[in-house]
Amino acid sequence: MVDRGRRRSDGENGETIWEGLWEKWMRWRQGGGRRKPWPFLAVILIGIWLATGIYMVGPGEQGVVRQFGKEVALTEPGLRYRLPWPIETVNVVNMAVVRRVEIGFRTEPRQIMLEESLMLTGDENIVDAQAIVQYKVKDPSQYLFKVVDPDQTLRDSTEVALRSVIGNTTIDDAMTVGRIKVQEGTMTFLQQLLDTYETGLLVTEVKLQVVDPPGQVKDAFHEVVRAREDRERLINEARGYFEDIIPKARGEVEKVIRAAEAYRERRIIQAQGDAAKFLEVFKEYKKAKEVTGKRLYIETLERVLPRTEKIVIGTQSEGGLLQFLPLREAGKKGERPSSIKGGDEKRSEGENQPPSGRVPR
Repeated sequence: MVDRGRRRSDGENGETIWEGLWEKWMRWRQGGGRRKPWPFLAVILIGIWLATGIYMVGPGEQGVVRQFGKEVALTEPGLRYRLPWPIETVNVVNMAVVRRVEIGFRTEPRQIMLEESLMLTGDENIVDAQAIVQYKVKDPSQYLFKVVDPDQTLRDSTEVALRSVIGNTTIDDAMTVGRIKVQEGTMTFLQQLLDTYETGLLVTEVKLQVVDPPGQVKDAFHEVVRAREDRERLINEARGYFEDIIPKARGEVEKVIRAAEAYRERRIIQAQGDAAKFLEVFKEYKKAKEVTGKRLYIETLERVLPRTEKIVIGTQSEGGLLQFLPLREAGKKGERPSSIKGGDEKRSEGENQPPSGRVPR
């Protein structure tokens, strides 16, 4: 017999199972087909039935294997095998895909679901709220067997959670600054409900699409909202101006304080230096009072006289000092005093007199 690449067994005749089947088939053919083919067909059908137990779990998926209806295993991604039906069955659940549910509206076809969107706020106003919830499966066993319709349960739970949170929120907060709190509160409450119902779902995001008053009063409410936004804008501008002016004023205050402190330190140091100088001079004065006194007198005149206007009077001038008293005022007006004129006339006559007049500095 031709070797067809089949493995040899360790039995007594050295024949494999397939070789035995092949020989039985050939004997049946040689017998003219008088023998019934049921055993051979049964083997083929059994092989096909066993092959139906092969299944594939894709990336991000998880398989739940049941044996006579009871869960017995969870399988990871890859090529897997289970006992054929009806002994074992498998359900493959996609754990990675993010699903979504719409509350208050439907995208296709685009329509508003008033029975879902109209809600009552905490201050007894009606508001039209629409939201989108994104979720995925976190427990395939609960998702498959604990709840009849997990997706519909999620929709109903979302409506309950959203109505509960908006029912504790004023319409102004829900339409303006409180939207984030409404989303966070709805997501927390919804997840608690889903865990209580054992749906096996995980909420990833709750996003409010529309939070508006009913159409009859929508324009009036929008005017109020715009007025509040303008108020917030003006408040923010005033705060910005405040934050700009106050630091500058504080800087100026610090500058003045530092300048005053520097001036104080300078005056103190100067006073201390003057006091030390005076004490040194006083020591020298006590040693030689007459000499020190004259030196101080001369030094004082050297400092004072260069800054004063001096008038030199001859010994023979008549009238004394009275004729020179208005000299400064007359000089400011551009006139020469009469006493100076008289003195010039006398000098012009050739009298031998010492010169008199102002000496510039």
